Amino acid sequence: MSNNTATIKTRKNLVSTRTITMTALLAAISYVLAFLEFPVPLSPSFARMDLSDLPALIGAFAFGPVTGVMIELIKNILQLLSTSTGGIGELANFLMGASYVLAAGFIYKYKKTKKMAKWACVISSVVMGIAAAIANYFILLPLFETFMPLEQLIASFGEFLPFIKTKLDVVLFNALPFNILKGLVIGAIAMMIYKKLTPILKGETLK
Repeated sequence: MSNNTATIKTRKNLVSTRTITMTALLAAISYVLAFLEFPVPLSPSFARMDLSDLPALIGAFAFGPVTGVMIELIKNILQLLSTSTGGIGELANFLMGASYVLAAGFIYKYKKTKKMAKWACVISSVVMGIAAAIANYFILLPLFETFMPLEQLIASFGEFLPFIKTKLDVVLFNALPFNILKGLVIGAIAMMIYKKLTPILKGETLK
C-alpha cells in the first residue's frame, strides 16, 4: 500500500513539474508570437493583431483553463519589460486573452471531444470579442487619445468604414467583429495542431 502511495505521489509530482515546464515554454512562445503582428482588414495601420493567444489556448486545452490564463499573464508580464503604454496595453491584452482561454478551457474541460473543442473555440471567440469591445472602449481608445485627438482617431477608422462616426461605432464595427474573427482563426489553427502536440505536451512520448 505504501509503495502504491509513493508511486502515485511520484506521478503527481512529475505531472506538476511537466505542467509548470510546459506553461513556461508556451508562455515564451506566446511572447515571441506577440511580435509577429499582422494588419487588421479595414482598419488603420496602428490596429494590428497577432497569434500570441494560440499557445495559451493550447495550454488551456491540455492542462486546464487556469494554465491558459497563467500563460497569458506571463506573456504580458514579459511584455511589460518593453512597454510603451505604461502597462495599460498589457492589461487590456491580458483581459482579452484571459477571457478567451478561460472560456475555452472551461468548456473543453466539461467534455473533451472534438465537437466540444469546436464549440469551445466558437463561444470563446464571442467572449473575447465582447471583452475586446469593453477593453477598447474603456482602456485602449482612451489611451490612443494621448497620441491623437479622439475625432482624428475615429476618422482614421471612418476612412475604411464610412459609417463609423463615434467611439462606440469603432468598438461595435471594428473591435468586436475582428476580435471574434481573431479568436476563430486561432481556434481553427489550434484544432489542426492540438492533437498532434498533445503527446509532446503531456510527455506521453516518453513512456
